[in-house]
Amino acid sequence: MQLSGMSSDFKLDTINRHTYEEHEISQLSAEVASSGARSNLAFRMLDDAEKEGLRSISGAMSTKDHGSFNDSESIGLPIRDGAKCENGSARISGPLVSGTAYCISSCSMILLNKVVLSSYNFGAGISLMFFQNLISSVIIAALGLCGVVSVEKLNWKLIRVWIPVNIIFVGMLVSGMHSLRYINIAMVTILKNVTNILTAMGELYIFRKHQNQKVWIAMFLMIISAVSGGITDLSFDSVGYAWQFLNCVLTASYSLTLRRVMDKAKQLTRSGSLNEVSMVLLNNLLSLPFAIFLILLFGEGQYIVNTDVIRMPVFWVVATASGLFGLAISFTSMWFLHQTGPTTYSLVGSLNKIPISIAGLLVFNVPLSVPNIFSILFGLFAGIFFARAKMS
Repeated sequence: MQLSGMSSDFKLDTINRHTYEEHEISQLSAEVASSGARSNLAFRMLDDAEKEGLRSISGAMSTKDHGSFNDSESIGLPIRDGAKCENGSARISGPLVSGTAYCISSCSMILLNKVVLSSYNFGAGISLMFFQNLISSVIIAALGLCGVVSVEKLNWKLIRVWIPVNIIFVGMLVSGMHSLRYINIAMVTILKNVTNILTAMGELYIFRKHQNQKVWIAMFLMIISAVSGGITDLSFDSVGYAWQFLNCVLTASYSLTLRRVMDKAKQLTRSGSLNEVSMVLLNNLLSLPFAIFLILLFGEGQYIVNTDVIRMPVFWVVATASGLFGLAISFTSMWFLHQTGPTTYSLVGSLNKIPISIAGLLVFNVPLSVPNIFSILFGLFAGIFFARAKMS
């Protein structure tokens, strides 16, 4: 559930249409940024959810990985059959392995977060967010010091510009934690579709970006699935639905605010860009003081001291694992994106909601009715149709 998060909700195949690229990158950023921190990010990443960072990586990857191979052929260098077979095998295995890793990471994170919040009935979601964000910050900082990943050096000007984004980010994570505690995974997945609708409306009024007719039809189907799903939900919880609606508003706000702030933030970095890894570190690191303030404000410290669940070693194993899987989403999503492209990435992200929803229903013994099952399936179909419509 890591926020690297955030989540998710970010594309490598050279995107020819600038407006499409800008929107997709913003969405991916939101997701990746959220990713590290919790299930919110995972859902965001699955929702499709920086341009410069990915674009530069994309260009470098395309030139390095594909350009060298094509160049060798064009200038007539001899290539052995064995080498050709090996290269062809790598082209097939790369997307398969990276896609599998991405799907496993996102599914595992969401399921483990649900276990922590519901099965263990852990009522300190802000503290859980703090713990997972702290893990992400430490790991990314260590990887940056070792030269494994490239991380921009932070400065006060960049931090000041980023604080509004981070405040929304923290609210997004906290609301996502609370909604996942009260609502089953399948319904959270369906209700997250509302984020796409709010984001599209925000883009229309703020950036004057118009969607095609297929996209609006898909969003109309999403509304129907969300309403019918809530009406037929046998485990309906008004508190959980309220948290989820707030989460959708904050997630859309995060994506739109990120898009407005990104250009200015890039100007304040030494390289003139801000890649996803740097965003993950920036979001997670800045969220820590805000989390401490909220923990003190809502008295979670007293709850943690008195609750028995934190004395169970298995609880810490599950909580830590969910955080690590959340962080893994950030890296596997970028890896998968670079191995395939925005079209495949978006479609797989939408299709990945199906096994997540099914697993959530089976693992947690969610009470179901036939109308509710059809509502969930209809919502999943609407999500896939939305992804396809965005590509058209």
